Amino acid sequence: MTSRELTPLIEGYTFLEGPRWHDGRLWTSDFYTHQVLAVAPDGSTEVVTTVPQQPSGLGWLPDGTLLVVSMRDRTLLRLTDGGLVEHGDLSAVAGGHTNDMVVDAHGRAYVGNFGYDLMGGAPFATTDVSRVDPDGTVTVVAKDLMFPNGSVITPDGRTLLVSETFGNRISAFDIHDDGGLGPRRDWAVFGDPPDTSTLDAMLASVVVAPDGTCLDAEGAVWTADAVHHRCVRVAEGGTILEEISTGDDGVYACMLGGDDGRTLHLCVAPSFDEAERRSTRLGRILRTRVDVPHAGTP
Repeated sequence: MTSRELTPLIEGYTFLEGPRWHDGRLWTSDFYTHQVLAVAPDGSTEVVTTVPQQPSGLGWLPDGTLLVVSMRDRTLLRLTDGGLVEHGDLSAVAGGHTNDMVVDAHGRAYVGNFGYDLMGGAPFATTDVSRVDPDGTVTVVAKDLMFPNGSVITPDGRTLLVSETFGNRISAFDIHDDGGLGPRRDWAVFGDPPDTSTLDAMLASVVVAPDGTCLDAEGAVWTADAVHHRCVRVAEGGTILEEISTGDDGVYACMLGGDDGRTLHLCVAPSFDEAERRSTRLGRILRTRVDVPHAGTP
């Protein structure tokens, strides 16, 4: 376990997710206040917009327009001068709340979803990743994933990595010229996929539960291990190169940023339990310095 000093950037939120470094600030979604925030390096914060049905993944079209996932109504929204408008409707293809997202250089958004009623205690079910094109067309591009979560695109724009939080793995897909995806392949494997449909048993069986993820310039990823209170740097194949403990807090997303791309931001909270997070303000973003800068998208 690496000893790196963690210092708070912001505190007093419900459950922070989807961090992105953009235009000199860290952007993030606070689930239960419904706010999309932009945070300067000095901690000063702007509420960019409010998403009534709960914001999550963030990204930008090539012209700089913000896209934000609206979880509970399973839509992708676009922020205009007049406010939020529907950019894509995923309600027919998402098996649960829409969640994390990455937007490529062509403005194509790759959006995952829970696949089932996680907070309601339903049995686990695999699910899909969908692509939302700039015109709003929705296409399922990958199937049978085990809670697709933090997604990144390599610097050449040719590979999509998807963290499967309950699958003990990070998967890779070739990105075709038309935005379609090739077959799933293992990028990092941490253990066997869990053979159970109950949440507690799944959590007990995962070696790494990769959640929010970002890529660095050496081709490794930092991923938040949503079960084991740590953020890990992982090489292709699954070797853990470094791990940073978050102590009593769980960590659910991470993002490299700062002027030189070497500041690692961690979204932490005591747990991901919805009832607890709604009623408290214990969500924080911590940050630390690392050796290798950011690469890829987001």
